[in-house]
Amino acid sequence: MPHTILLIDDEKDLLQFMSEVLGEHYTVITAEDGFKALEVLRQHAIHLIISDVMMVGLDGFELCEKIKSNPEYAHIPIILLTAKNTFTAKIEGLRHGADAYIEKPFSYDLVLVQVDNLLKNRSNVRNHVLQDPFSHLHFEERSQSDNDFLKKLDQYILKNLSNSDFDIDDLAMHMHMSRPTLYRRIKQLLDVPVKDLVTQARLNRAVQLMAENNHKIFEIAQIVGYKSQTVFGRSFQRYFKQSPIDYITALRDKFKANN
Repeated sequence: MPHTILLIDDEKDLLQFMSEVLGEHYTVITAEDGFKALEVLRQHAIHLIISDVMMVGLDGFELCEKIKSNPEYAHIPIILLTAKNTFTAKIEGLRHGADAYIEKPFSYDLVLVQVDNLLKNRSNVRNHVLQDPFSHLHFEERSQSDNDFLKKLDQYILKNLSNSDFDIDDLAMHMHMSRPTLYRRIKQLLDVPVKDLVTQARLNRAVQLMAENNHKIFEIAQIVGYKSQTVFGRSFQRYFKQSPIDYITALRDKFKANN
């Protein structure tokens, strides 16, 4: 499915033209002011926002600050468009949490490149979470709110790895969110279910323990929060496409080959 972009500008002609240009690559939803944009956010899953700065009612800076201060939307990249060609204006935009700042008049190729780069960055974070089984979650910092949220999430998951009763409700309470809000935030930010983050963290810790070669498999399963070695084995097989025994054997063979 194509990414969905929210485009905000009170100039209808520009809004329509930009919508047509971006619509060749993405799904585009438009809003003519900041208040309508907030309503769109409540109704749709948005992957990126492009907003004019100079708008009546709620300008781009104020809109940016509202979005970035809301835990449910703070992860969404924002590009601000403005005719203010001053260093001070750029600093103000970044201070309000903007991820990129483009001056009017602008090249549509530049806009497309900025959009593509920001979306690829999100995709890279997601791929790291899904594909790196040998180290725990490390997130590339984008906005400060994203960084703080992910660090807090990461630290609490790591703290509770050995607790087999640790669940998503505990995590949601710690993050001061409802369960649905946490699910939605993680899904939009990393495009993975919350449960997968916890499972991946447990299995990452498991492979670290296997590499240390100080524990038996059933002990490792207990240390990383599995009540059953069988359940641990199935989970490990699903993520790493091999059993814990096969993984340990491969580690030992590799160690012998290097020594």
